Amino acid sequence: MIRGALLLLLLGTLFGCDDMANQPRADAQQASRFFPDGKVNQAPPVGTVARGDLAREAVLAERPALTVALMQRGRERFEIFCSPCHGVAADGNGTVVNRGFPRPPDLAEPRLIAAPDQHFMDVIAHGYGQMYSYAARVQPADRWAIVGYIRALQFSRRVEVAELPEIDRKTLERLP
Repeated sequence: MIRGALLLLLLGTLFGCDDMANQPRADAQQASRFFPDGKVNQAPPVGTVARGDLAREAVLAERPALTVALMQRGRERFEIFCSPCHGVAADGNGTVVNRGFPRPPDLAEPRLIAAPDQHFMDVIAHGYGQMYSYAARVQPADRWAIVGYIRALQFSRRVEVAELPEIDRKTLERLP
């Protein structure tokens, strides 16, 4: 009796599944009678948050402390993502300008020195003018590092040589 039941279960398992590879499904961009708008692709419901996005974006809520490590990371990220347009000195003379692209603003302009840090965060995330969004390219923590480095570049272009520590003045005097 048990053998018969096991045999029936085994046969049902083997032959009960017809062709699982050819199940009814809808391909992307195909028409659908299931949804009222007739499309297979549907926008996510309002308020939907992708897994991990809340933690990723939480980094943006509070500016980290300005450390040497943060400034080094900011310089690295700035040189990778920003300097092609803005130039290494953030003066708007990047390599793409020499190839015919519009010149971005000098980040040491008074209006940008006076701009809050959030302005730079928003520009990185959403773009501005000819600049497109870098939200997908620059991680939230790196945005803060870049903003910190931009502030350091702005300061470095305003400071007088006489205000520098003596060791830095001597280093500059040795430069050609």
